[in-house]
Amino acid sequence: MKVYGPNALRNVAVTGHGGSGKTSLVDALAYVSGSSRRHGRIKDGSTLTDTSPDEIERQHSITLGPAYAEWLDTKINLLDTPGYLEYLGEAVAALSVADAALVVLSSTAGVEVGTEKIWELCDHYHLPRMLVVAAMDKDNADFARVYEDARTHLTPRVVPVEVPVGDGRGFHGIVNLFSGHCHEYKGTRGEYEVVPVPKELEAQVKQYSDQLIEAVAATDDGLIERYLGGEQIPRAEFTAAMKHAVVTGAVVPLFCCSSDLTYGTRTLLKEIVELLPSAAEAPLPPGGDYDAVPLLGRVFKTVSEPHVGDVTYFRLYRGEMRNGEEVWNAEHGVTEKINHLAIPQGRDRVEVERLMPGDIGCVAKLKDTHTGDTFCRRDVPVRLPPIDFPEAVATAALVTKRGEEDKLASALHRLHEEDPSFHFEYNSELGQTLIHGMGERHFETILGRIARRYGVSAELTRPRIAYRETFRARGEGQGKHKKQTGGRGQYGDCWIRIRPLARGEGYRFVDKVVGGVIPNKYIPAVDRGIQESAMRGVLAGHPVVDFEAECFDGSYHDVDSNEMSFKMAGIQAFRNVAPNCRPVLLEPLIEVETWAPEETLGDVMGDLSARRGQILGTDREGRLTRVRSIVPAAELYRYSTALHSITHGRGTHKEKFHGFAEAPPEVTAKVASDSKERAELAHA
Repeated sequence: MKVYGPNALRNVAVTGHGGSGKTSLVDALAYVSGSSRRHGRIKDGSTLTDTSPDEIERQHSITLGPAYAEWLDTKINLLDTPGYLEYLGEAVAALSVADAALVVLSSTAGVEVGTEKIWELCDHYHLPRMLVVAAMDKDNADFARVYEDARTHLTPRVVPVEVPVGDGRGFHGIVNLFSGHCHEYKGTRGEYEVVPVPKELEAQVKQYSDQLIEAVAATDDGLIERYLGGEQIPRAEFTAAMKHAVVTGAVVPLFCCSSDLTYGTRTLLKEIVELLPSAAEAPLPPGGDYDAVPLLGRVFKTVSEPHVGDVTYFRLYRGEMRNGEEVWNAEHGVTEKINHLAIPQGRDRVEVERLMPGDIGCVAKLKDTHTGDTFCRRDVPVRLPPIDFPEAVATAALVTKRGEEDKLASALHRLHEEDPSFHFEYNSELGQTLIHGMGERHFETILGRIARRYGVSAELTRPRIAYRETFRARGEGQGKHKKQTGGRGQYGDCWIRIRPLARGEGYRFVDKVVGGVIPNKYIPAVDRGIQESAMRGVLAGHPVVDFEAECFDGSYHDVDSNEMSFKMAGIQAFRNVAPNCRPVLLEPLIEVETWAPEETLGDVMGDLSARRGQILGTDREGRLTRVRSIVPAAELYRYSTALHSITHGRGTHKEKFHGFAEAPPEVTAKVASDSKERAELAHA
């Protein structure tokens, strides 16, 4: 494998909506360049970067897929990303280490919800972009319509640099506006012949050429003067100006191609090399001054492979890395030995002796390295800012066979290592394993991997809700614990008053015992008994909150009284008094922000209202409208799926805990009934 320095490296995230043609394009670019030996296809499950059983079965990307193409003495690292929002974390991982993005547009659908989200992320990372309309050989392909769609919905700075000859099954050539040549395609590796521009395209070619020249010239005062003066700008000079315009975001060039036919791929490879920044030109990650750092790299992906273990993918920013050497993991303070240093090409790994700054590599079987960690030298430790993975928007519970809980936990831990946008926890209060992620499709993928890789059969179920109980009235009463078993007995006696507190004040204990009727050393035990009993509430067994318990009287026995006896007395006192204090059920409320297109707003708000949501207001944010609402947590199960259906995949949402509110009587009755049923089953 040839060693490429930073000037000869391009790191490009290939992004876009799901199904737009990203994986096919990466496969075609690697094949046409000669870096990959075969030309794979989605329908055959043979593409370079979609290699997992999940991806082959579903025919779309689920994980980030690294590959490379070699062209014009340059190595182009291509990071193929999933396009569906459920796998957005994978795209974030790729964009966090890329120096530019190639945004793929469907020739029939144009700009879609995934395209818009990716565009926002590219803005966040300040990445230069190129656009390509893929699958121009598809029925109903329409380059002009997709171009206008991109100008309207992404940026007005989009400028075509190619014009397709024919659409759909008639697609057979491309006019390149840089050279003015028409490429008519022959062969299976993007080969072409130069032919005259078809007469029917001359007007369109002139229109787009003028737009391109004006857009680039406008970024350079000297160039615009020469252009307006009628001077012909030499291609090398124009290309340099074009690159500056692309890198600064002043111009976003638009290309076209057919990955299946390989048409347009050679030009695309050339323009990636000519127009996108090299690893030497790209800025270092924000957050610090790394000029004096001898080695700097970021781990952006971890994959668990059978018979291999964890494979760590990383981007090197500064310094060389050699096979067999040791590096310092700053996050965990450990030394890692780099054995079998390799370059990833789909599922394959090409071992190399060294990796140059700017390149992307991988290594297996590191001891304590995880996604987001920083590689450096021990004597100059440094930590890069964490990768900003998306927050989870959906929660579900997992159930498995009895005895497989430990295997399930181990599997979930490994899957979180691979996908940091997925989280899990065991909630002891609810008695459930909860998983948090990007939606139901995300969860289905997780379940499939658990079964296939780890042999654990698990099912999704509705998560229980962490209700609370509280009081609306005062009450008082006695708790007496008296037990005689033939030897030393047990005796504890206390009187307590309970009164409600304001929402959020929690629990408060007040000692009003006078005259020594209960010795001071036993009063804390009464407090503990009340708190323990309050954890299993009156109505449905949920913790009781926001109340004050006052202990004001009682009695004791010189021999039989002890701490345990008074703790039991406190438990009995709470059980006796609490039912008389008008207990009520509190349900957790979630603050929901929903973004949806204007035309679906009525249905979105209607759905929130049907979920007992309170609409707080709406405001416009770009193409979407944000709806702010407060919704009971119990009503939000599978909300991401419903929103996806209502908005045809264009809606997104975020959730944040808001607080507790008194539940309606019908909800209280249902929760109490369910709690009683579970208790009976547990004791059956």
